[in-house]
Amino acid sequence: MIQFPDHMRPMQQGEEDAVDALLSDAFDDPSEARLVRQLRRTKAIAGETVLPMGDRIVGYYALSRMVAPKGWLCLAPVAVARDVQGRRFCTRMMGMLTEWARMSDTYVVVLGKVSLYERGGFSHARTANLTSPYPGSHLMLAGPGSNVPTQTLVYPKPFQDLD
Repeated sequence: MIQFPDHMRPMQQGEEDAVDALLSDAFDDPSEARLVRQLRRTKAIAGETVLPMGDRIVGYYALSRMVAPKGWLCLAPVAVARDVQGRRFCTRMMGMLTEWARMSDTYVVVLGKVSLYERGGFSHARTANLTSPYPGSHLMLAGPGSNVPTQTLVYPKPFQDLD
């Protein structure tokens, strides 16, 4: 029987362990789950979204408040369960997120594989004038308009602690 995911929704209290397990499995490493716990603890997270399927969570992403520019968000981490990867769930999640960013006039930055995130609506070209502590070759932007903003990115402290 083919199973499809439910609709994306905000993570609910009590789902933290399921998200930690998904992150640890998807990344083969506990560091992303640890990052999310630190972002929660420091109240840097603006929102967490899950993609449920049946009785489990198969997709997840977190949005955190940037220190600068004010009002901007950063996306990290994004995860899809290994056994459902390749079914374009990540692209669909990113498509919904980038459309929300455009409609709400909210800039969202992400670091990652350009080809993956651009399929979901992020733009690498729009980051040409951004100064980031992380490699610009992996930086992308979603949000209102098509401008190329000039900004210096300052991430929440838990990201800085990864260095």
